[in-house]
Amino acid sequence: MIRQITNKTVEKYRPQKAEVDHSIPYLYLNEKEVQKDGTVQDVNTIFLTNRECPFKCVMCDLWRHTLDKPTPKGAIPRQIEYALERLPNADVVKLYNSGNFFDGKAIPRYDYEKISDLLSGYDHVIVENHPRLIGSFIPKFRDMLNSSLEIAMGLETIHPKVLPKLNKQITKEDFFEATRFLNQEEIDVRAFILLNPPFLTDPKENIEWCLKSVEFAFDSGCTACSIIPVRDGNGIMEELKKSGDYIPPTLTALETVFERSLQMNNGRVFCDVWDLEKFSDCDVCFEPRKKRLEKMNLSQNVLPGINCDCN
Repeated sequence: MIRQITNKTVEKYRPQKAEVDHSIPYLYLNEKEVQKDGTVQDVNTIFLTNRECPFKCVMCDLWRHTLDKPTPKGAIPRQIEYALERLPNADVVKLYNSGNFFDGKAIPRYDYEKISDLLSGYDHVIVENHPRLIGSFIPKFRDMLNSSLEIAMGLETIHPKVLPKLNKQITKEDFFEATRFLNQEEIDVRAFILLNPPFLTDPKENIEWCLKSVEFAFDSGCTACSIIPVRDGNGIMEELKKSGDYIPPTLTALETVFERSLQMNNGRVFCDVWDLEKFSDCDVCFEPRKKRLEKMNLSQNVLPGINCDCN
């Protein structure tokens, strides 16, 4: 049994990283997403290759496509240029970097001006960041943009005993203060919320605390919440599963928290459907249920459920 989670503990169980090239993003894609005004827009999402996040959260697997050293100057603009040459036109762009956009060793601040020039054709820019990496450099970057700015931050959970164990190194008050600062600077915030984080193993409590965390995020000033079902596959999560400290969520639980979060009518709610088959036990109804969740992501309405003999 793992009694204490530290950076060294997390690293101890890791499999090998993927081979990456700092001159190209490790993934890029075009998708659709509903915006704050209710319109559905094309979004170009670029997954940047950069230095690994210094906050080694126990449930994270994003480190797989990161560098061990600080990102070279000029590498991020080259990656963005590479992706944009291959992506269609869109009004919104996400720059996701497996960590923190405002970590100067991941995204060199020297490159902000070039990055903003490359994004000048977009109406809205979304980046991700840790709630503790907040400062005057963020409004300065926003002022370089020819668009509005949104920052996605991991709240994860507000469970008072679970959040400290995730090695996230934040409190819910840290998240609240970061969101308030960004809102005062007219920067939107979306929250990442976990369903079935490690160390919370009662199915009913997982649903309850996920919903409480969504509610807290909206009360803090977020305009959107993304619900992430926690997966194993990063090394340490398998160990926690063996010891009974992590139980995978069910597809039914994910549907429940998504539906009830949408019914709050406090802002946009998105359900992460990546690798969703991990949480399904039925081959008959899985695809219709996945398509239903995808449609709900775009419509922001609860749609009729899928009937199946399995449930």
